[in-house]
Amino acid sequence: MKRTQTLLGVAATLILSWATACSGSQQEQPGKNTATFASSERVTYKERIAGASAGPVWGDPDKEAHSAFTRFAPGFDAGMHSHTNDVSIVVLKGAYLYRDEAGEKRVGPGEFLRIPGGHRHWSGGDAKEGALFYQHSTAKFDLVPAK
Repeated sequence: MKRTQTLLGVAATLILSWATACSGSQQEQPGKNTATFASSERVTYKERIAGASAGPVWGDPDKEAHSAFTRFAPGFDAGMHSHTNDVSIVVLKGAYLYRDEAGEKRVGPGEFLRIPGGHRHWSGGDAKEGALFYQHSTAKFDLVPAK
């Protein structure tokens, strides 16, 4: 029962993320009028920074709201940083490691994390498995190193 509730929560999160991105724009969004299917095993990954790569599902991470599968190599360390826009993730494999002033979190498969735009944090990948997660951002993706 608990696993079913987790899976339903993940599905609801993904649907809400997509609906949020599409509702605020009058511009035609990819997949708006058709179903979009993507496999984390078949998207084309591009290294964003050393140890982190992303495979866009829809939208353009360099320009607009988008969704992507993202991989962190084992032991990946993004350092302290923030993002200009909100970022939501659902972990599929491994673990996304997260730390901010409130403490540390290990976000594992089937778990969700939303990071508000401008929120200073550290993120990384599990030392043995790294992380594979679905990521959605309300606008262009960036990583602003903390000073």
